[in-house]
Amino acid sequence: MRRTALVLSVTVTAALVTTGVLTHNALAGTGVADTAAAPPAGVAPAVFSAMQRDLHLTPAQARDRLTLDGRAATTQQVLRTTLGARYGGTWVATDGRTVTVGITDAGQQQSVRNLGATPTLVSRSEAQLDAIVAKLDRHSSAAPRTVKGWYADLPTNSVVVLGSGAQGFLAAAGVDQAAVRVEATSEDPKPYIDVVGGNAYYIGSGTRCSIGFSVNGGFVSAGHCGTTGARTTQPSGTFRGSSFPGNDYSWVQVDAGNTPRGLVNNYSGGTVAVAGSTEAAVGASVCRSGSTTGWHCGTIQQKNASVTYSQGTVTGLVRTNACAEPGDSGGSWLSGTQAQGVTSGGSGNCTSGGTMYYQPVNEILQAYGLTLVTSGGGPGPTATATTTSPPQGGTWAPNTVYATGATVTYGGRSYRCLQGHTSQVGWEPPNVPALWA
Repeated sequence: MRRTALVLSVTVTAALVTTGVLTHNALAGTGVADTAAAPPAGVAPAVFSAMQRDLHLTPAQARDRLTLDGRAATTQQVLRTTLGARYGGTWVATDGRTVTVGITDAGQQQSVRNLGATPTLVSRSEAQLDAIVAKLDRHSSAAPRTVKGWYADLPTNSVVVLGSGAQGFLAAAGVDQAAVRVEATSEDPKPYIDVVGGNAYYIGSGTRCSIGFSVNGGFVSAGHCGTTGARTTQPSGTFRGSSFPGNDYSWVQVDAGNTPRGLVNNYSGGTVAVAGSTEAAVGASVCRSGSTTGWHCGTIQQKNASVTYSQGTVTGLVRTNACAEPGDSGGSWLSGTQAQGVTSGGSGNCTSGGTMYYQPVNEILQAYGLTLVTSGGGPGPTATATTTSPPQGGTWAPNTVYATGATVTYGGRSYRCLQGHTSQVGWEPPNVPALWA
């Protein structure tokens, strides 16, 4: 018998959002309105403005969205680890007001409620969906040219194959076809390499591509931009690693005299600071920088997506509805101040819209043992690093990073952290047994 899974929902009330809109409208033309229109601390004005433009949000709604996206990321981090095989994935609803997390154990309902959520039944775990995607990845050579890609679709609790004529491919992969949906698509994804996206760099005799994010000793970018050993200019350096197809990532070690910084060009005369690389949830807002089209935002549609380019299949990508065009390839994707990935390719453009894919940055960091450079100018945590907690025995506080094993005091009692996380109001030790004991 197939196990069912549970879904948890964390809702930002419509009343709160409506109040923000009415307050903004009522105070238009005043100094208070100017303050309300400003981005939250740590969020670049270019990102905040692009979110409002592309997601059709007021400043108040954009602020609420950033708050919800941050909560979704923390919830995802905590439950993915604490629930293990019982975890069914995290996503933000299309209206940007609800976070949903699938779990596969009805006995965890109280743990879910302790996080301020309501359980609901679904069918498959995230691990089960990923296993199906992995089977399709291993048999990608059997995919006909009419199949453009596939991905795990968390909200529908299934794996979607884009294209037509997929029956033989699915049979060759030996997947549970009851868990697979084949959908027609107009996508015709191509890797973006011809024109610079993000800050430019040049490969060999003049091919241009885009810097993704600075890392210790250099930067990461798309794998289709250059092969291992190839030289770059502006900045000068050498590809020390490159993988494409299969993956679409690379890293370039820059020559002495080049200084990696934790910044992204905003194409408005300034830069956007990079604070870290916490993975955003499905449905969260995401913004992209590229020299062809500048800043554009959208939402994360699916994760663990596989795309078949003419050069071969690339797996493990993130699928979005943020537009891009040739020349944006390799550029930076951020959710708030958190690095998400580098542009791989996609379909469409920024006039009619499109579907774009990015290679997750944490996978690149893990693959090459790199450390992300953050806005302070120094290295940030790698994808596998342990985050340092406040001093042992300190008083619990919100908006604080706690590592597994950290101890705090709250209400006169001592508690030990069971799972590393960034604390939130309402997640005090007595209220969340999944985090504190």
